[in-house]
Amino acid sequence: MSGASGGLSAPERIKRGKHSKRKKRKRIGFALDMTPLVDITFLLLTFFMFTTTMAAPQAMEMSIPPESVPIEVKENELMTLRLRTDGKLFWNMANDEPKPVAIKDLRKIAEVENLRPEVQNKLITVLKVSEDAKYGDMINVLDELNLAEMKISDVITQKKDDKGNPEKRKRKFTLAPLDTADLRLIKGL
Repeated sequence: MSGASGGLSAPERIKRGKHSKRKKRKRIGFALDMTPLVDITFLLLTFFMFTTTMAAPQAMEMSIPPESVPIEVKENELMTLRLRTDGKLFWNMANDEPKPVAIKDLRKIAEVENLRPEVQNKLITVLKVSEDAKYGDMINVLDELNLAEMKISDVITQKKDDKGNPEKRKRKFTLAPLDTADLRLIKGL
């Protein structure tokens, strides 16, 4: 029996009957040189590293107007969100009493308030954040507001303007520091 079986010996066959005087052939060991395989592996690895595009870091883009520009705002068109150091979030419309809200429930509130007929496409959202608040909490609040924008934009763009074109969403949002007056409002809550 000859052939290249990769250096593995076949199981011995048990012969029945008369024993022959033939000698059993010895198998010569088989060695595989791995050096070329390693070289090819590294060549492929470097090829794929150089040809793939690296993931660009994700950055949240925000445009903030200069502080020196005062803006007149109607009270009924202002929704205020306050994020404390301990991660608790409070919201209120105009001069209403702030109410606590879970960050996961913020999306529903933002949708309802932005789609009220009297303030639709006019509502300004102010996010006031404590200096010591966790960055992750602030990002979670912004994410919920962004997720709410999908439904808000969908509803608003279904309406038509004077020329018969879909109405455009006019999102108004600002960030502000949480001041002492805000802290007094939400301290006991």
